[in-house]
Amino acid sequence: MEVIFIWLSERQKKIVKIVQEKGPIIGEEIANHLGVVRSTLRADFAFLTKSGFLGARPRVGYYYTGKKIFCHIVEAVRRLKVKDWQAVPVVVGEGAMVYEAIVNLFSSDVGTLYIVSEGGVLEGVVSRKDLLKIVLGQADIQKIPVNVIMTRMPNIVTISPEDSLWSAAQKIVEHEVDSLPVVKPVVYQDREGLEVVGRVTKTTITSAFVHIGQHKYMQEE
Repeated sequence: MEVIFIWLSERQKKIVKIVQEKGPIIGEEIANHLGVVRSTLRADFAFLTKSGFLGARPRVGYYYTGKKIFCHIVEAVRRLKVKDWQAVPVVVGEGAMVYEAIVNLFSSDVGTLYIVSEGGVLEGVVSRKDLLKIVLGQADIQKIPVNVIMTRMPNIVTISPEDSLWSAAQKIVEHEVDSLPVVKPVVYQDREGLEVVGRVTKTTITSAFVHIGQHKYMQEE
């Protein structure tokens, strides 16, 4: 995946301003305003038209599309795909004991475990809070199966690899969860289900926006 950050150089900003004020205007006239030859601006014109800041018509020249830089940033953010940012899921079998689940959760340093059956099919979710409740209840955690305390399907909020990271963030906020299992449809032993192929967490979202802030990642169509 090739990615770019839609960020204008000072010269590109000047070009956009000239076109806003004087467009439609041909490339030679823009170059005259900037005191350079047209060939010097070839790469700038290509970038600005490809990015959608400017339009171009033969024998007419360049014109301003009306889009703002902020709009381009929003559009680029919305094109970030879950599949490009998802982390490896941490799963345990539905027959595992609560004690094993706790060990897995802390050794993997995650906030949520995904409970799966054969074939990696999602059956449930267990959070730190769920595990803390059972421990504080002084139950024998080495004898209680994790599937007794898990949240079961279909009461689990999921996300697809092809969905946008923006959608994942919306779901995390709306449902007040720490993470989402990334799933895809699967048929295992004549049974339809959802296979866990990744996870998206609050940390995932934060990391993506940190990269954006560093002017590194904006997906190019």
